[in-house]
Amino acid sequence: MPDKTIVMTGAAGGVAGMLRPLLRERYKLVLSDRSAAPDDLAPQEEWREADLTDPDAMAALMAGADGLLHLGGQSVEADWPTVHAANIEGLYNAYAAARDAGVPRIVFASSNHAIGFYPRTRRIGVDEAVRPDGFYGVSKAFGEALGSLFADKFGVRVMSIRIGNIAARPADHRRLSIWQHPEDLAQLITIGLEHPDVHHAIVYGASHNERSWWDNSAAYALGYAPQHRAEDHVDFAMAEQAKLQPDPVGDRFQGGGFCSDGFAGDLDRSLSARLTR
Repeated sequence: MPDKTIVMTGAAGGVAGMLRPLLRERYKLVLSDRSAAPDDLAPQEEWREADLTDPDAMAALMAGADGLLHLGGQSVEADWPTVHAANIEGLYNAYAAARDAGVPRIVFASSNHAIGFYPRTRRIGVDEAVRPDGFYGVSKAFGEALGSLFADKFGVRVMSIRIGNIAARPADHRRLSIWQHPEDLAQLITIGLEHPDVHHAIVYGASHNERSWWDNSAAYALGYAPQHRAEDHVDFAMAEQAKLQPDPVGDRFQGGGFCSDGFAGDLDRSLSARLTR
C-alpha cells in the first residue's frame, strides 16, 4: 500500500476521474466533493463528502494528510458570487486547513484562463502579468497569489499548474496549443508533491505541443518530461475545428471563448497591449 496520503478535492469532476487511476498507484487518496461517493472506489481510495465553504469540514478533511491536490471549486465561468464562494472563500478554507494541519505540500489546479487575454501571437512564460479572461480566471490568479503567500509566510510548498485542456487528445485547433494528456498531468502533480526544490512554482499544464504559446521551462527545470505530443492528433483536431463557427474575438486570444463571452472592450487595444509584472 502507498505510504503517503493525498487529499484530492473536486474528486467528482472529470479531471479527477482521469487522474485517480494514475495517482492511486503511488498514493493513498482521500477523495472529497459535495456529492455522495461513487461506486468505483479502489482499496487505496477513501471518500469524504465535504463542502469547500465549510471551514470545519475542511479542517477534518486535512487531518493526517501528506499533501493536498486542490481540483475543487467552480470549474467554468459564472457570476461573481458563485465564483467567489467556491474559488475565493473555498480555496482559502482549503489552504488554511492544510496549513493548520501541517500538510507540507499543495498542488493547485490553476488555469490557462488566468492568462487568457494574451494574444495567440505572444509566447509567454510565468513571469508576465496575469491577464484573466473572466471571473473564473481572476479566481485562478488569486489562487496563485495565495499559494505564493502560503509558501513565503507559512513554509508550505506549493505548485500552481496553469492547466490547459486535459483529454485523451486535443479536440480543436486551439487545444493543439494548450492540450495535456492525463498521464503528463499526473507526472507534473507528482513533481509538485515530491520535488525537494519546490517553494512556490507556477508551471503550465501542457504536453509536448509544438504549437504551444507557453514557455514551460519552469516545469522542465523541475524534471518534467511530457510523454505525449499534440501533433500526433492534428488530423482529428483540425477536422473537429472545421465543425466550429468562427469567433472574431475568441479566435484571437489564448483563452478562446472565455474572452468573447460578454466582450465589450477595444479589440485592437487588447491585442496590442504588452503587460509586465
